[in-house]
Amino acid sequence: MKEILETIIETLVSNKESIKINQIDGEKTIIFEVKVAEEDMGKVIGKQGVIAKAIRTIMKAIASKENKKISIEFLD
Repeated sequence: MKEILETIIETLVSNKESIKINQIDGEKTIIFEVKVAEEDMGKVIGKQGVIAKAIRTIMKAIASKENKKISIEFLD
């Protein structure tokens, strides 16, 4: 799942080297902490959080196939 999230974010940002994704595994929950360059944060979140919401929706659909819950946090 981390690879899929990384691929999605790579297509959105200009500075691909600055992408850092930390995965925290729980029993039934996976938390992804996403950090990108400051100038790319707006591209990842989008106007009124539309892109971030779409990323979360896609990842939740993937996680539901594995009976997991997922949370994605975008860090400054």
